[in-house]
Amino acid sequence: MSKSKNVVAPEPLLISETSISRAYARILLRVVEEPGKEISPLVMTINGFGPNREIPEEPVLRAALDALLVRKSKSDVEDVAYTIFPQRLWDMAQGDRAQLFTFYKMAFPAYKAMNRKANGRGLYFERMMMYGRGPCDGNQLEYVLSQYNSRPGVRRSMLQATTFDPERDHTPSAQLGFPCLQQVSFVPTDTGLIVNAFYATQQIFDKAYGNYLGLAQLGAFMAHEMNMSLNRLNVNVGVAKLERITKTDKSLAPVIVAAKACLAAVPNYPAVSAPPLFAEAAL
Repeated sequence: MSKSKNVVAPEPLLISETSISRAYARILLRVVEEPGKEISPLVMTINGFGPNREIPEEPVLRAALDALLVRKSKSDVEDVAYTIFPQRLWDMAQGDRAQLFTFYKMAFPAYKAMNRKANGRGLYFERMMMYGRGPCDGNQLEYVLSQYNSRPGVRRSMLQATTFDPERDHTPSAQLGFPCLQQVSFVPTDTGLIVNAFYATQQIFDKAYGNYLGLAQLGAFMAHEMNMSLNRLNVNVGVAKLERITKTDKSLAPVIVAAKACLAAVPNYPAVSAPPLFAEAAL
């Protein structure tokens, strides 16, 4: 019999915020100020999106993180977000999603060739719109949008896109950098669109902020095409971990200072906690 039968599994850490930057600040500081390098599991939720689906950020923290990422030869926040949603191409498409998809199909071979080590297995937006099989030539986002807009009462379980593919991704490799994001679902409500994302693992230092921004941009795009506001982004992470930098690295100090300032600007700031639904379920 296992000796671990009486060990209590860790409760999820819930981060509830109205800004991508403050959510990231709380996650980073939790890891930096507590023992260990991981949060497992992590549940992060953000609302506070603007009436035109504007995405709230704090520029000082974003700038401090970007400067450190460049210094460490990592992709900056915008480039990480681009793997999930190509905001620049959407701006170029001027609200025409068919044009967006065309632009991306044209550009993807170049993205792959630019960094075959990082992009050789694909990119998240590529998996969502060029999965390789399925309706709409594998364009899961087009299928979701076309079905939702074709008639009322579309079943909500249809409104999801996957990036993980067992055929390609179940390998015995010791390390596999892609895909950590498994799936995204879209839930229309009377108050706007809710986006849910599911990660097996997530890198806190060089990926998490860009992940949140890219998911929010994807949500804003889907909400636009569904003719509604963006209400909330929920991100569930099995293991969020601080790697590729140490807590004691002096170059991390400006980001920590910016994170603390970001949170200090909010009066009577609430502490992080386990979500009630998990606490109740444990009774």
